[in-house]
Amino acid sequence: MFAVKSFWVPSVRLACTLRTHDRFIYASHNAFGHKFTACLPSSKTREGTGHVTAVSPGVCVTPCRPHTSMSAQEEHREKDLFLKWLLLLIPITAFGLGTWQVQRRKWKLKLIEELQKRTCVEPVDLPLDPMELKALEYRRVKVRGRFDHSKELYVMPRSQVDPERESRDAGRIMSSGDSGANVITPFYCSDLGVTILVNRGFVPRKKVKPETREKGQIADEVELVGIVRLTEMRKPFVPQNDIEGNHWHYRDLEAMARVTGTEPIFIDADFGSTVPGGPIGGQTRVTLRNEHMQYIITWYGLCAASSYLWYMKFIRRAVM
Repeated sequence: MFAVKSFWVPSVRLACTLRTHDRFIYASHNAFGHKFTACLPSSKTREGTGHVTAVSPGVCVTPCRPHTSMSAQEEHREKDLFLKWLLLLIPITAFGLGTWQVQRRKWKLKLIEELQKRTCVEPVDLPLDPMELKALEYRRVKVRGRFDHSKELYVMPRSQVDPERESRDAGRIMSSGDSGANVITPFYCSDLGVTILVNRGFVPRKKVKPETREKGQIADEVELVGIVRLTEMRKPFVPQNDIEGNHWHYRDLEAMARVTGTEPIFIDADFGSTVPGGPIGGQTRVTLRNEHMQYIITWYGLCAASSYLWYMKFIRRAVM
């Protein structure tokens, strides 16, 4: 005699009922979205009621995932396709920005070269018009007059501009140059009737005080050739100028002119202005912000990394 067992399967719909020999295969989905398949003798099956009655032994009820409909599969494929092309914009954009930085770097190097050429042309008379001065940055000019050594300013710390030494030390971790200061001295232009600021040049730290270099403190009227420089913006991490302590970290022409009572006009004296015991002239460094190489590396690196990840996710996985 057979014992009759009853199993309740909460049913949403009847998937299928197939007759195989003397058994029915009953398939249904419950309220939780799980599919149940029951194999039981045909004589004890009640179809379509959601209530399965079976004769033991040999009743098995196995849960499995519901079948995904065709519409859901199509929607999933459309989302994947949209995501695929959206993410492809990342390496494309990074490549474009890297290429743009390559062109920017070429332009900046050409500009630096042109400015360096300006420092070698014949000097012209110093103009007083601010707009003309702005156009003459890094251009050589000539003036005549006297220094006022009682109002010296000191831009420090600075290292001496020496092309031969710098080329010799290229690649070294530590430079062999000594630290010191650039001496900024008011200069009365007798031919123009105005007082300007002149960077006389570099002195080592032990020669910063005027009494240590009295031999180089020129009192006579001199003719001077220098290079026009404009005001300098404070760079990140550069300290503020200590005006009261006469310790300047960057070239602030308005503040320097206010302290010394001069015009906000500034020139770097050339190397020919150097006198024994005095500051070493020719301390002009043609510097323009040129960080394009690190931008190039950043953007092309991002392009390579994102391209690899895109290939692994959408191309290689599809092939496999």
